[in-house]
Amino acid sequence: MASLLANDSEQIDRRTSRSICDAVGERLQQSLRPEPRLPTHLEQLLNELRQREREPH
Repeated sequence: MASLLANDSEQIDRRTSRSICDAVGERLQQSLRPEPRLPTHLEQLLNELRQREREPH
């Protein structure tokens, strides 16, 4: 990676690089957050609803 930076005519300082890395890390954490789970009772009700929908009428 250092060799790639050495070939660039425009370099960024350490502080700017750290800021960019922090911002990218924050955005990744936000977009990769696990989806919140439903309360157990609601999950059970949804499962029951799905089962009833699959049953022949």
